[in-house]
Amino acid sequence: MAFEALRQVQAQNVQATTVQAQTQAQTQTQTQTQTQTQTVRSITIEAGVVLSFGNDADAVAAAHQGVALADRTHWDRIWVSGGDRIKFLHNQTTNDFQRLAAGQGCETVFVTPTARTLDLASAYVLEDAVLLQVSPGQGAALVRFCDRYIFFDDAVKLTPATEACFTLIGPKAERLIAQMTDKSLPDQDLSKQELSTQPTYSHHLAEIEGVEVRIASGSDLGLPGYNLFCDAEQAASLWQVLMKKSAELLNMPVVPMGAIAWDQLRIQQGRPAVGQELTEDYNPLEVGLWQTISFDKGCYIGQETIARLNTYNGVKQRLFGLQLDRIAALGSVIRAGDEKVGKLTSVTKTPEGIIIGLAYLRTKAGGAGLVVNIDDACDSLDSCSGTAVPLAYVKHPEPA
Repeated sequence: MAFEALRQVQAQNVQATTVQAQTQAQTQTQTQTQTQTQTVRSITIEAGVVLSFGNDADAVAAAHQGVALADRTHWDRIWVSGGDRIKFLHNQTTNDFQRLAAGQGCETVFVTPTARTLDLASAYVLEDAVLLQVSPGQGAALVRFCDRYIFFDDAVKLTPATEACFTLIGPKAERLIAQMTDKSLPDQDLSKQELSTQPTYSHHLAEIEGVEVRIASGSDLGLPGYNLFCDAEQAASLWQVLMKKSAELLNMPVVPMGAIAWDQLRIQQGRPAVGQELTEDYNPLEVGLWQTISFDKGCYIGQETIARLNTYNGVKQRLFGLQLDRIAALGSVIRAGDEKVGKLTSVTKTPEGIIIGLAYLRTKAGGAGLVVNIDDACDSLDSCSGTAVPLAYVKHPEPA
């Protein structure tokens, strides 16, 4: 297990935090029972994935107000190497790779020949390779898909990447990174000022307490942050350093975030997920991933369909958020009055008790502000109601 040492460190961190909280609680005799109940933590791991650190509400709040540290080691990563790597990705995905230089990056979408979404990827261009971060469990399928388009004389190789990834999310993430990387590696000597002006998905190598880390701007959400990539064998060390140094440098610890809290956050922000919003039922324009698409780079897989949809205003449905009055079942039919206008794809409850869903709504039915009813509520009532709201992560142009 590549990340066994990391899991042990994370469990120890949670245990130490719980012991410290219980000790502090014992000095507060009047509220001892209540305080202990609120502060006891436990880590939940399933199939090697940290589902929760027992602090989901705190982690989501930290991403908005301080800084959260999301464990994304279970996400898949792919190295694309060979002399034709840029040309290949340029021709196989939606974004323009030929405009990118080493140290830059972008989001891009893998689509079928009919422009149906397969996955949303973050791409980081290095001098001799491109690192793709894709959704959990999608790496092997994407490699198989791409292999179909690699011909005998193409200098392209796709291999699974073993690097770890952690994501710092929140308004204090930049301050933490700046203070931890005063001494960057010689080939990428970025000052604090330069760090703050780097465009999203740009990246550089730095050294953090002896660990070589690739620091990439952006959190893959509609929130400020950084993706940190390091060798799998150094993941436990980097995690410990981030937990320790944040308390020293920010006078507050980063809050660890597991997969459950990440999913709650990505629904609030509107980041689509494979199997829910990213399926072969939808194309990238319907998802609202306009920033990942180049309309003038020439031919690529799915380009003809995407160009036609854009030219003739052919986007028939769009992804929106829904603020609901109760939880509803995924896949439920959404109606505006008596008319069927969409389908619910994701739902979560915020730490404040607000229920947010993601749904595809027919373009002609309307967007933000549309009042809807959902047929299948997960309680004794027959239906629930909601209002469409805009999302931070996805954008839609106004329909003509």
